[in-house]
Parts: sequence; structure tokens; C-alpha cells
Amino acid sequence: MIFFQSIRMAMTSVIGNKIRSFLTMLGIIIGVSSVILVVSVGRSFTDSITGQFDDLGTNQLMVSIMGMGVTSSLTLEEVDAYSHLQGVDLVSPTISGSATAKYGNRHTDASLEGVTPNYRPLKNYRLRSGRFLLDIDSQYRQEVAVLGSEVASKLYGLGNPVGQDIRLNGISFKVVGVLQPKGSDLTGSNDDKVLIPIATAERFLQTKGIQSFVVKAVNRQDVPQVKAQLENNLSKTFKNHPEAYNVFDAQEMIESSEKTSAMMSTALASIAGISLVVGGIGIMNIMIMSVNERTREIGIRKALGAKKSNILMQFMFESIVLSTFGGLIGIGAGLGLTSLAGQLMGNPIAYAWDMVLIAFLFSFFIGLVFGISPAYKASRLRPIHALRTD
Repeated sequence: MIFFQSIRMAMTSVIGNKIRSFLTMLGIIIGVSSVILVVSVGRSFTDSITGQFDDLGTNQLMVSIMGMGVTSSLTLEEVDAYSHLQGVDLVSPTISGSATAKYGNRHTDASLEGVTPNYRPLKNYRLRSGRFLLDIDSQYRQEVAVLGSEVASKLYGLGNPVGQDIRLNGISFKVVGVLQPKGSDLTGSNDDKVLIPIATAERFLQTKGIQSFVVKAVNRQDVPQVKAQLENNLSKTFKNHPEAYNVFDAQEMIESSEKTSAMMSTALASIAGISLVVGGIGIMNIMIMSVNERTREIGIRKALGAKKSNILMQFMFESIVLSTFGGLIGIGAGLGLTSLAGQLMGNPIAYAWDMVLIAFLFSFFIGLVFGISPAYKASRLRPIHALRTD
């Protein structure tokens, strides 16, 4: 009975001073909402990066050639030779650029990539219509193209582009295939691309040699062995100049991005957590002021038979109610801000529900800890001294 009476009196006191109570809770609100926002956005970013790597495959190695001296790239034959290394499933070289694609009076800017047939299984592309590029297309430098779904939609509307002509920077190509929508990954949008044979791309983009290619291992366990073989061969090609090339392991990049994101989230959450402590100090100060203002009330209650434990419990509950209400409002604000951040970023949000629970419990704990001193002070007041207070 006394327990529920203490809660009721605490609620009455908090509700009776709405503005002061809200200002007191503000530090808790900011702290809780900031922690939820920072951790949720951080996890969403990590999940997004991990998902994009998963789409690419964790058994892939990405090779970039910077060059050294007169050797600034590899030939297509040199890159193809890596497909014979032990543990290698396939090799996919790429030549990248951009082009203005035009059909009739419609035009759009698109990413242009010169690729081999291996590019399709590497990227898990599916065809909406037509066919993919063939080895013979590159062998004879055919001017044929496969369109991403977005390019096809912009230029041809609902029509079927296969068999139609498309002009890339003024040069006519025949459309042989259209890809199904796939969205974006770490290499950018897959839907605004135009794919052409790699040998045709060398002539079209006026480049010579391969500066970027992907090696796919048979499975994840083969990656270290394949990477060692690649680096050994590249070292021989570039005369022991490791700065001439980079070999990126997709799994290592995932782990690195997760570690970086976790460190940033922890640091930002710790900073946000400071405001929770500041909010707790604010609650303690307000509770001390409340005790001073209500000294006479405390004296009357004690004179009427209230025990020290009753007074202690009442002021403890007031402190806990303030911090807990602040925590609940902060949770609502944090979830709302997280949802807004997700809409602005255009990515699905991974709500940090565990942090919601932790933040709520921490706000309760803040009220408990910072309410002890004022509550103890109130319970120790002597009735005769308290009743003399004006």
C-alpha cells in the first residue's frame, strides 16, 4: 500500500510541474535518442556494406593495376592466364568508362563497361530478354551491347530493345540483351550500365590493356592460396614493386568495414552517453531543489507519522519517474529519428532493439543512482526543524 502511494505521490509531483519536469528530463531524452540513432544507423551502414559484399561474393579477389614504369597494365591474355591457377573458378577483366546512350530523340548518361562472358556469373546477372555477350563478340570486336534495365527503360520505354540500334557517343551498336533489375552494389548501380565486348571497349574508349579484374575462387577456403599465387605472379610481372598493384580480399574488406563501423558507433554512443550522465546530474540538482522547497511538507508528513523510509521512497520514485519518462520519450524520439535517417539515406534501417532496452534500463539506473542523495537528505530532515521553515 505504501509502495503504490509513494508512486502516486511521485507521479503527482512530476505532472504538477510539467515544464520543470520536461526540462529536467531533456538531458535523458537527448542521450537516449542519440544512442539509439547512432547505433541503429551505424549497424544499418554495416549491414548495407556487408550485404553488398555478399552480393559480390566473399570468395572474390579484386585486383587493381596502378602500373610501374612502362608497364601500366596487363594484356587480356595475361589476365586470362590467371584462370589456370589452382583454386580459381573464373577470372573477369573489366574496362570501365562512360557514354551518352541515345535512341531516337531519347538519351541518357550511362556507365560503360567492357566485359567478358564471365562477368555474368560473377555478378549473378539474369537476362530479361535476349542474350549475354559471347567470346566471339570480343574476338571480332563486334559492336553489340547488353543494357541495364534502367537504360533500357529510359530509351525504349515498355518496348523490347533487343535487335534495335543504340548510339553510344555517336557510334551505332546493336542491342543483343537486356538485364533484369538488380539494384546497386559496391561498384555502383547495376541498372544504368551498358555492357560491350572487352576488346570493343579498348577501341571505343581508346585504352590499351587491363587495369582492373576480379578473380573468383572455387570457395572461401581457397582464397588465401589464390591470393598468394596472384601476388607472386604480379610481383614477377612488376619486378617486385608491390605498389604497382593491389589485391583486395572481399572478406577482409567486410571485416575491416565492420570493425571501423563498430568503433565509430561505440565512440559516438559513448559521447551520447555522456549526456545521460549530465541528465542524471540535472535530475539530482532538481531533486535537491525540490527537497529544499518542500521542507515544510516533509516536516508535516513526519509529524503525522511518516517514516524515514516513506520519505526516502517518495523522493527516490520521483527521481526514477523523471528519468524513466525521459528514457521513454527518448526512445520514441530515437526511433523516429532513426526512421527519418533511413528514409533520407534510402536504405532499410536495422533498429538497435537491444540498445533500446539498454538505454531504458540505463535511464532507470540513472534515476536510481542520482536520486539517492536528495532522497536521503529528505528522509534525514528532523520534523521540528522542517516545520520552522517558511
